[in-house]
Amino acid sequence: MVNIMLAVFGIFLLVLIVLDVLMIYSLFRTGDERRQLIVWKASAFTLLVVSLTLVFDVIQSLVESEAMLVSPFTKLSVTAMVYFLSLLYYRKRYGD
Repeated sequence: MVNIMLAVFGIFLLVLIVLDVLMIYSLFRTGDERRQLIVWKASAFTLLVVSLTLVFDVIQSLVESEAMLVSPFTKLSVTAMVYFLSLLYYRKRYGD
């Protein structure tokens, strides 16, 4: 059972790493105006979500009087997942 859980966790980590790489690739890829609009809207929404989570983390650390213990890989992975989901949403909405 432990081996299965480790395998599932390893696959999950690989998916997160692939999402991180695809996020960076998507931002640098050129395209027409519609594609640029989709990437711009997905990027703006992702920035909003990441900024709000950082504000909540700062407020929580101030209230609890503890240091922030946020892993950079965790933040990057959440950012990539939010970007991927918002990109899918805007692609469906604007038809890319």
